[in-house]
Amino acid sequence: MAKGKSANRPDRQWLRARRQDPYCQRARQSHYRSRAVYKLQQIDHKVRLFQAGQSVLDLGAAPGGWSQYARERIGPRGRVLAVDIRPMRALDGVLFIAGDFGDEEVRQVCLAQLGGPGADLVISDMAPNLTGIRATDQARGLALAEAAHDFCRRALKPGGGLLVKLFEGAGAHEYRRRLKEHFAEVRVLKPEASRVRSREYYVLARACGV
Repeated sequence: MAKGKSANRPDRQWLRARRQDPYCQRARQSHYRSRAVYKLQQIDHKVRLFQAGQSVLDLGAAPGGWSQYARERIGPRGRVLAVDIRPMRALDGVLFIAGDFGDEEVRQVCLAQLGGPGADLVISDMAPNLTGIRATDQARGLALAEAAHDFCRRALKPGGGLLVKLFEGAGAHEYRRRLKEHFAEVRVLKPEASRVRSREYYVLARACGV
């Protein structure tokens, strides 16, 4: 459930672009752990994603920027569970679950930690390690999105929501259609912090009907 560039060593041009990226610069100057937090912040400002006291599950959480922001927004009465196959430094008020969300054992741990009430909101910035083969990368990205959707059908409270990363390409339209079968509202969002050349966008699905 890696984010960003491929698992291969990044090239100099990519590193130079990151150094010049205003959101990377802002993240370095702030307490946030990644530039991705500004995508979540912009989406939240637009759709009022978070509320005080919520129970939030953050998928693909490392290095922890989204969990940081969610923790701030839901306040001390809320709780954040963070999941990633990669290690993540501890965050106050965030329970980290190490493991591959694709494994049923890890999903069972998440369900146990959420308890009977379930989650108010699942946020997923999961993305595959890129191979450079578009069809392969697209299929892997959709599989992660499907895993998030399937879990929501088991774990969301009535009226709960899902924010999930998608990539433009084969299967994305069908995925959004399936979301509409289980949620009352499905919105496509492209935050300004998403890189211009990136095929990524986010889908917000709310008011669970399952």
